[in-house]
Amino acid sequence: MTKKILVLPGDGIGPEIVAEATKLLNALRRDHGLDVELEEAPVGGAGYDAAGVPLPDDTLELAREADAVLLGAVGGPQYDTLDWELRPERGLLGLRAELNLFANLRPAILYPQLASASALKPEIVGGLDIMILRELTGGAYFGEPRGIRIRDDGVREGVNTIVYNEHEIERIARSGFDIAMKRGKRLCSVDKANVLEVSQLWREVVVRVAADFPQVELSHMYVDNAAMQLVRAPKQFDVIVTENMFGDILSDAAAMLTGSIGMLPSASLNSEGRGMYEPIHGSAPDIAGQGVANPLATLLSVSMMLRYSLKEGALAERVDVAVSRVLDRGLRTPDIWTEDCEKVGTVAMGDAVVAALEP
Repeated sequence: MTKKILVLPGDGIGPEIVAEATKLLNALRRDHGLDVELEEAPVGGAGYDAAGVPLPDDTLELAREADAVLLGAVGGPQYDTLDWELRPERGLLGLRAELNLFANLRPAILYPQLASASALKPEIVGGLDIMILRELTGGAYFGEPRGIRIRDDGVREGVNTIVYNEHEIERIARSGFDIAMKRGKRLCSVDKANVLEVSQLWREVVVRVAADFPQVELSHMYVDNAAMQLVRAPKQFDVIVTENMFGDILSDAAAMLTGSIGMLPSASLNSEGRGMYEPIHGSAPDIAGQGVANPLATLLSVSMMLRYSLKEGALAERVDVAVSRVLDRGLRTPDIWTEDCEKVGTVAMGDAVVAALEP
């Protein structure tokens, strides 16, 4: 049965990197039996330009009908003066909420070919393979009340609310334990239970869920310590599960352990396994249109799509191997380039991965 993929290029470098992902999908469809159809729609700033809102109704309807969504990036300085509800980021948050994409998987893997590109010494990061599981539809990004208000004394103050109920915590915790069971059977739950009541509830629920997974070694860590430990001894982690804002910050920190944020894909899944796939980097308006953006995180997001939503594990493995082959050849975009390698642009890197799909 043909699966539907909605392609959302978005803003900034989004159209450039998504074009390479579309090229990859078309090659898999043409030469390797992938049965999919692709449809494209605007979102983010592109959605605002097209329809006056960051998440047009037509785009949302297509997303609801799709088996998977491939997103580039959203945002740009030209939209910074818009009201909050019209900002490009609201399109992304809206998709996550409307599709109930509560589980955000962010692998941080250091390819051995890129060990010299990491900010840390090879002996610290060599063999790094961490899965960060971020809760995606709760916390401060969605909590109410929120906004900027004026107090009785005339002083303006900003308000955001961190809210989680025990059902939201339980489902992300179960996802974390399920992932840990398929990996090294170690799960670290990151919170701030020493000062936040919401984190105290988080820890209580995670401990309760742990009783159903006696084979998994559970540990707890405060988020400030987790940030330090990711830099000090990152290989102590196998799976990290944490709330929305903490996961956002920690996964970006983990990105630099791998050599470049341009190497990290992500998957955002709902309870049925349908999901949205995107690189974790932003729209990078400073390099948009220059043809130098690294498309590998987007291509690896396609691999995650194949594995998690389309149930095409063999094709996912083929993509992963192709990326590794290209890195073996010494091809590098500027963000991961070193003097002993060949510097290439976005299109050339995409072409090389497609060519490396062959056995």
